[in-house]
Amino acid sequence: MENVESVVARQPFLHGLKPYHFQTLSKCASFADFEPNVIIFREGTEAGHFYLVHDGRVALDTLVPGQGLRTVETIGPGDALGWSWLFAPYLWHFTARTLQAGKLVSFDAHRLREKIETDHDLGYELFRRFARVMLQRLQATRLQTAPFLRCD
Repeated sequence: MENVESVVARQPFLHGLKPYHFQTLSKCASFADFEPNVIIFREGTEAGHFYLVHDGRVALDTLVPGQGLRTVETIGPGDALGWSWLFAPYLWHFTARTLQAGKLVSFDAHRLREKIETDHDLGYELFRRFARVMLQRLQATRLQTAPFLRCD
């Protein structure tokens, strides 16, 4: 069985971090196993963790006025799940649900926010990585929620 430290060190999202940053992150990490169709977090609730998908697939959904619940993006192994933990008021902007059984690496957001307040290099590296995730999610949301134009 793999330990959380070795899994964290191999996550593509964290590639290029300094070795001591992996140690810091590992101290805030644990495994979370999920069955299919489990809600990991709901839009509007407290963002107390962020996750890296180790195994399985996760759908990111949002409620679109007049259209109902829409899947914005589906993510899988190596992908980051959740950036809302970085920005007050620390509430989720999407709902995440598992599409199949899987394993996530779960990071305690409160502990990690404390760490990045004292280790600005780690904070910068995480913000830089999450900025890419936010841009990707913004584009996916735009594509999934914009009305389709027809040119008949």
